[in-house]
Amino acid sequence: MLSYPVRIALIAALGGFLFGFETVVISGAEKTLEHLWSLNTFWHGFTVTSSLLGTILGSMIAGVPAKKYGRKKVLQVIALFFIVAAVGCASISAWILFIVFRIIGGLAVGASSVVAPMYISEIAPSGLRGRLAGSFQVNIVAGICIAFLTNYVFNLYLGAGAWRLMLGVMAVPSVLFWILLRSIPESPRWLILNSRDNEAIPVMEKLGEANVPAVIQSIRDSVKEHKEALFQKRYAKPIVYAMLLAMFNQFSGINAILYYAPRIFEMAGFSKNDAFGQSIFLGVANLTFTLLAMSIIDKFGRKKLLLIGSVGTAVFLGLTAHAFHGDVSGNSNLLVYLIGFIAFFAFSQGAVIWVFISEIFPNSVRSQGGSLGSSTHWVMAAAISWIFPSVAENLTHGVYLSFVFFALMMVLQLIFIWWFMPETKGRSLEQIQKDLGIA
Repeated sequence: MLSYPVRIALIAALGGFLFGFETVVISGAEKTLEHLWSLNTFWHGFTVTSSLLGTILGSMIAGVPAKKYGRKKVLQVIALFFIVAAVGCASISAWILFIVFRIIGGLAVGASSVVAPMYISEIAPSGLRGRLAGSFQVNIVAGICIAFLTNYVFNLYLGAGAWRLMLGVMAVPSVLFWILLRSIPESPRWLILNSRDNEAIPVMEKLGEANVPAVIQSIRDSVKEHKEALFQKRYAKPIVYAMLLAMFNQFSGINAILYYAPRIFEMAGFSKNDAFGQSIFLGVANLTFTLLAMSIIDKFGRKKLLLIGSVGTAVFLGLTAHAFHGDVSGNSNLLVYLIGFIAFFAFSQGAVIWVFISEIFPNSVRSQGGSLGSSTHWVMAAAISWIFPSVAENLTHGVYLSFVFFALMMVLQLIFIWWFMPETKGRSLEQIQKDLGIA
């Protein structure tokens, strides 16, 4: 039977499943929607990435209610947003209303990317924090994998009309998420920071804390004032680390590849059904290597995973660029190259980003710091994903140039990780704060 911290962490991490599903499910519908509303490349790119407008906003503002009202209550509201978005996108035919519901879904994704990892990091024992916080990423890639699979099945059997079911089926796990959230406690760190020790103590005892009074005192000592501002000189290091890691995450091209995977394969000469089928392989590779990374992240460390991933993603993005430089039609190696990229990304950036951002900021500004890192990630995701179809289809060798850019960014990431990024494995959140000189 699962231990108490593992059980409640996995429930919170279900927000990651909905995050991944909502993010990628549009890949199965985007070509149908392009023809349905006769969209040019600009408005097509906007339609696909419109949810990211909500995601940016959600990630920017989620820290405020999470700090004021608690992590659990905000997660419950996020679940309701996912439900509304799924039902709305599946049931309407007007383009503007579709955009509205996509943005609502984006709000849920952005907020969940801040609050769920924050909650998990605050309830997880230090020796399990990497794996438990990483369970959020496991759920993201599981959602991605299931989205690719359901897109393929619905397209195969329902054809052009499948897009409504592709988008609407997310309502089922969203309702389940909302129900399960009722059984988890509030974050004990949030309770302590809000002078509700009597509620925090039984939760910490159930989480297995051996010396609860000492932990409470450590949490109190780690903050000067719960209302402290994030943007000040003493927090420069965690701010820079979180923002750069989030930027490089998207400069790898991961979201552009996931959003437009079937289109990329069709541009390479694959049939429509084969293009959907190839996308499933990307989803399976993503899930497999994320699980592998999660099994070793607390022993191997965050930094080593990122170094390995930087080299691997740079190589396979370079090979993908080379494939698109010539006649890519019928190039079966393209699938191998993209699977290689996904594998190294999942093993490194994908596994580490939400863990690292959730633990690098001190207690006093964790909610603001999580919002900053997450919103940086989503701003870059929106920019790359919106621009990609225009570059790919309107510029000579546009796909080739895109993948060259992605590969070069991974080389720069390697330099950043090697020289600057700290290791955080095996340390309590308060110890990490001291190591960075911000105690």
